[in-house]
Amino acid sequence: MSETHTGRLLVATPQIEEGVFRRSVVLVLHHDDDGAQGLVLNRPIDADVDSVLPGWEEHATAPAKVFQGGPVQLDSALGLVAVPGDSPEPTGVRRLFGSVALVDLDTPPLLVVPEVAGLRIFAGYAGWSPGQLEDEVRTGSWYVVDSESADAFTGAPDDLWRSVLRRQGDPLRWVAWFPSDPAMN
Repeated sequence: MSETHTGRLLVATPQIEEGVFRRSVVLVLHHDDDGAQGLVLNRPIDADVDSVLPGWEEHATAPAKVFQGGPVQLDSALGLVAVPGDSPEPTGVRRLFGSVALVDLDTPPLLVVPEVAGLRIFAGYAGWSPGQLEDEVRTGSWYVVDSESADAFTGAPDDLWRSVLRRQGDPLRWVAWFPSDPAMN
């Protein structure tokens, strides 16, 4: 593998016209020769966190909804947190890169919450088999861009696709104004 995308964002190109990946922003949690895993950051679903994980909702970053992390294992929940600075990992937390970490949702929230700066709960995740993500990038399904720490915990998930594209250089930033319906162009 020539390049890892761990810690970067996959921004769906207008070529992806339907499904969970349409206008999605995916944070790549892990990428190596065995494949890749990530979380769709901008798909809140109509489910309160407490309906899935009692006791966690009051600590979740707004909007305190469960997010659809991808099409794989929708019956499982993943907790993503931000560990500030160079702080050691709190109990039940495993740092992935930078400040981004996964939390063991069996850990009592009161042991975790005082030590983290953000919390988001995802149902499922996005996964790619070996070489699949590289093929999708090569064929134009994804733009690969740098992430910012606030992306995973944005209070405006519906605007994330556009805001990530707007902060890119020209000509990529122009895609942010691409109409939802190409027939409207």
